[in-house]
Amino acid sequence: MKSLKQSIALLLVLILSISLAACGAKPEAKQEGAAPADNAAAGAAGSLANKKIALIMQINLGTFSAQYIEGVKEQAEKLGGKVTVFTADGDLAKMSSNLDAAINQKFDGILIDHGTAEALDQGIKKAVEKKIPVIAFDADIKVPGVTVLEQGDQKMAELTLDKMSKDIGGKGNIVKIWVAGFAPMERRQVAYQQFMDKNKDVKEVAAFGAASQNTALDTQAQMEAILKKYPNKGDITAVWAAWDEFAKGAARAIQQAGRTEIKVYGIDMSDEDLQMIQDTTNPWVASAAVDPKDIGRVQVRYLYQKLHGDQTPDNIVLDPVFVSRDQLPQTQISTTQLSEHVKGWGNSEQGYTDWLKQLEQPAKK
Repeated sequence: MKSLKQSIALLLVLILSISLAACGAKPEAKQEGAAPADNAAAGAAGSLANKKIALIMQINLGTFSAQYIEGVKEQAEKLGGKVTVFTADGDLAKMSSNLDAAINQKFDGILIDHGTAEALDQGIKKAVEKKIPVIAFDADIKVPGVTVLEQGDQKMAELTLDKMSKDIGGKGNIVKIWVAGFAPMERRQVAYQQFMDKNKDVKEVAAFGAASQNTALDTQAQMEAILKKYPNKGDITAVWAAWDEFAKGAARAIQQAGRTEIKVYGIDMSDEDLQMIQDTTNPWVASAAVDPKDIGRVQVRYLYQKLHGDQTPDNIVLDPVFVSRDQLPQTQISTTQLSEHVKGWGNSEQGYTDWLKQLEQPAKK
């Protein structure tokens, strides 16, 4: 009898032990099965929700800037953030003041679009000291901890200059439209000077350019004056424009003057630019560019990496693509359709991480 009682007691202890082990295993098994990316995304979602982002722009002009801002806002909103745009209308003192205002208003992150080190360094250093991450685009900034994005400016210039040289047979009179004081322009000028040094049969007969609130219109007026100065066929073979606003103005002046023998080669791309290039009666025949929406998207991704505490490179170069009329269909398309005809356009994966893609999921539902 005693041994029976002992056996029953042992059996109860054994059953109880198995039940406890089974209960304890459930949460442990769940923990082991959780994906690291899911855990990282869940943590990021909590820490990165509702971030306020300031976009500090030197100048907001034309469709390129509009599409760039659209890319910034689109990516930020997918990640749960909100963007406020501060534009300086080309005034560097105002841009510096806008940067100070963003810092004082305690924005969570700051994006810089163009500007100079002289105008921005002090403010950027102040932001870094206050642990506000900064990502700059096309600005000559070298502050430790700040990531700077740039388009492949020299490559873009080389692509369009090489196409121009091929089209004009390596000789002729050209007009350069360019302006100093912008980091991307300075890089494009390096490629231009190298091209001119190598191509002695290409002569620069005129050069001008200024950034204003009416750049395309002002460029058109200046180009009209140059056409009157060089009225004969052959006086001007081609125009090289270092900015799409310059290309638009020059192309309109040439088209209205009926000087169809003069072709325009530009840099940058927007929906408006693409429409002009597709128009067979328009002098603008080719451009090199990075999708402006992609620029904005990539810039925001690196900002969120910094907000997450990740290390980011000091410099990031965005790869440009070359777009010419002969690549495009006869029917009008937009830049969102350009990837169907031009390899490498749009949908850049630069700056993406697995946890960032996971973080986007709630916004997509």
